Amino acid sequence: MLHDAKEAEDAAQETFLQIYKSLPEYRSRGLKTWITRIAVNKAIDFKRRRERRKEEQWDPADLELQAPVREDDSLAELLDAERSRELRRKIAKLPSGHRQIVTEFYLEGKSHEQIAAELSVTVKTVESKLYRARAYIREHWPREEWG
Repeated sequence: MLHDAKEAEDAAQETFLQIYKSLPEYRSRGLKTWITRIAVNKAIDFKRRRERRKEEQWDPADLELQAPVREDDSLAELLDAERSRELRRKIAKLPSGHRQIVTEFYLEGKSHEQIAAELSVTVKTVESKLYRARAYIREHWPREEWG
């Protein structure tokens, strides 16, 4: 299901831990089905985590680095500065919830934990907001404008 031996081993280990933790709730009906369901759920969790990691690896701040390489350093610096200003202008136009989280994470370099503490929310909430902000950016900012 996972197509990755290391992830499958990790999922199996988590499955056995979950089985051990859940034994008191087991109702003596279909042991094989019960264990299989736990294993499938753990594999699904691993696939979701893998997808989230892929999403988190895409960084809008990387757009600043996509200016064409030039032999003339001053021209490259000028282009980089213009791209940075344009990126900041675009971020300023994001909806307020997205703008704040993107600014704090990408421009100010704050960690999920720091942002969560400042906003008095959980780290999971910060991760979720970042995920939604990235989705909004992918949907509303055509990639061609940055190429």
